Amino acid sequence: MTTPDPAPVSDDEAMVLALGLARSAAAAGEVPVGAVVVVDGRIVAQRANEREASGDPTAHAEVLAIRDAAAAVGDRRLRDATLVVTLEPCTLCAGAMWAAQIGRVVFGAADLKAGATGSLYNLAVDQRLNHTTEVVAGLRADEAADLLTSFFAARR
Repeated sequence: MTTPDPAPVSDDEAMVLALGLARSAAAAGEVPVGAVVVVDGRIVAQRANEREASGDPTAHAEVLAIRDAAAAVGDRRLRDATLVVTLEPCTLCAGAMWAAQIGRVVFGAADLKAGATGSLYNLAVDQRLNHTTEVVAGLRADEAADLLTSFFAARR
């Protein structure tokens, strides 16, 4: 008897997981950002920001999740992957998405100061690049924004 494959993970379910990762990051003193990579309906990677803990300025949740996803699927190209992240990716993370050829990104809160997938820049759909990424913005945006607002208010 074979076990049926689990139901595919929806964007909303992946965002709920990413929000949980962001909450854990905040509790650890990190900017509350969580990222989940989904391929063929299953989660292949999930990470939160680790810049403070690692001392690595590139340890953004998205970059770490993309690295883990590439290792999990055994390919640096993640064309069939969806990156679900609580905050709009910055230029570093949009560059990592481009390098990995991420097929789709879903984000929660817009980042008006550093967003690079629609707010300040839009590297994801820049036709001058050799790869573009579908962008879905605003999933559970209020929850994601509230996490960030609360985190920074507590720091002031």
